[in-house]
Amino acid sequence: MDPDAETRRELQTLIDQGDVASLQERFAGPLQFGTAGLRGLLGAGPARMNRVTVAQATAGFCAWLKQEVPDLATRGICVGRDARPNSDVFERDVVQIATGSGIPVWRFRDLVPTPVLAFAVLELRAAGGVMITASHNPPGYNGYKVYWENGAQIIPPNDRGIAGEIERCPALDEIPRLSLEEARKKGLLRDADELRESYVERIAAEVRGRSTGADLRIAYTALHGVAEDTFRKVLARAGFEDVHSVKEQASPDGSFPTVAFPNPEEPGAMDRVLALGNEIGADLAIANDPDGDRVAVAVRGDQGFESLSGNDIGVLLANDLLERHQDSGQPVVLSTIVSSPMLGPVAASYGARWEQTLTGHKWIQNRALELEEEGYVYLFGYEQALGYAPSSAVRDKDGISSALLIVDMASRLKAQGATLLDARDALWRKHGFFADRQVSLRFEGADAQARMNAILDRYREDPPHSIGGQAVLRMLDFERQLQWTPIAVSPFNGRAASNVLVFELQGGHQAMIRPSGTEPKLKYYFYAAAPARLGDDLPEAKTQAYEVLERIVGDLISQSNDC
Repeated sequence: MDPDAETRRELQTLIDQGDVASLQERFAGPLQFGTAGLRGLLGAGPARMNRVTVAQATAGFCAWLKQEVPDLATRGICVGRDARPNSDVFERDVVQIATGSGIPVWRFRDLVPTPVLAFAVLELRAAGGVMITASHNPPGYNGYKVYWENGAQIIPPNDRGIAGEIERCPALDEIPRLSLEEARKKGLLRDADELRESYVERIAAEVRGRSTGADLRIAYTALHGVAEDTFRKVLARAGFEDVHSVKEQASPDGSFPTVAFPNPEEPGAMDRVLALGNEIGADLAIANDPDGDRVAVAVRGDQGFESLSGNDIGVLLANDLLERHQDSGQPVVLSTIVSSPMLGPVAASYGARWEQTLTGHKWIQNRALELEEEGYVYLFGYEQALGYAPSSAVRDKDGISSALLIVDMASRLKAQGATLLDARDALWRKHGFFADRQVSLRFEGADAQARMNAILDRYREDPPHSIGGQAVLRMLDFERQLQWTPIAVSPFNGRAASNVLVFELQGGHQAMIRPSGTEPKLKYYFYAAAPARLGDDLPEAKTQAYEVLERIVGDLISQSNDC
């Protein structure tokens, strides 16, 4: 029995209206564990985010934890939430079911950024964590993000184990629960709020006291999310207090009244913070996404504000961290396969190891932990979708600590009469210019996933020999763990299966295709390289790279449309 009167009314209305298509869509199948948990539209039915799917996920997570973590009863789990509709209801369900299962819960009493929840899992040595958030997804979505005891998002076999327990979970009214009052009386509900201050102090300490920067003026927006207070405290603690917020976007509001799509990457999302930046003469305009795990940056240049791409930010942060690295161990930096190949030559210039992982910080952080066990020193991981992990204090992307490092870097550059744009251009001249483009093809209808899969399977069956006039040297199929060349097909170790195709092209160019993990669309990623020998003439390098990029993009999208 669905415990939510609102979703019961929703179903009854659809039944009364005879809306078979909408009913079929909601009951097409259960919401699958994907990007480290669940994410989807709010609504009734097993294909939506609602109290039933949250309860089943929690029961499955608890059952799996009991099998895998012997000291679960003393360590417990951490639980947090963002400001989206029903986040408070879902969080309460998680707490009641976990404590009803005898598992202690460390709970934040109010809204909390995702990086603070991830920090708490490590700081408290908890057995895991749950964050109720849909991150940067549009209004109408919510999600259920799961962390393991290592502080990172779950990967196989834990995701599969939890999914199996969800399938075996009892009927909703048979899942034991404790009220919040009962849980407190039994000592199973514990306050995690002091971890907010611990996070602020730990992150600020990573730059505080560093010599010699110049004062910066910063325009900032939290995009109606939950990062405002923590962001300002971290920057102030590190000595950066000239921060001016977009007032109408500063308070948490899950309806996102001033932005159609609360993702800083989306056109228009940063309009208000850029306007504020121009009004106050800011050096930087910074936006966090609604749960604070991503960050976007625009820099004041000669022609006004210029937005840095996700890859620009990632390479700048990696280069700065590598340049300042002083430990004896060999540093390692990681990026995803859809992020810029430019990190490779940057890392090599410092004698650092560079690895690529599948898309998502769950892969970056779990691989980083393996490399640390081998003796490497983890410095940084990033993905081009504005997700950066510059501190081992948080084993996930962290838009707040990343913003602090960006501000610190910009401050040091300003003292030298330079900007982040100058630093980026210097890296291009040294290592080559990489033009990049991302294209998404959206699919509608109940068969959207099947149609997307058919396009990728068509490439697998008949790989192209050239794209945009550039010969395909190799196609990597991460789902089948096979590599295709014009000469042969052979296995390769992609570490984990994923429905991704990577085309490596002559000249160092690349193209990639994968289905989105959270929306019905195919994502295409393109990179075209201009070699470092052209660095002395950066405009020429850019022109050359973009000409190649346009041909590659046009050809691959045309091929996909023909499938």
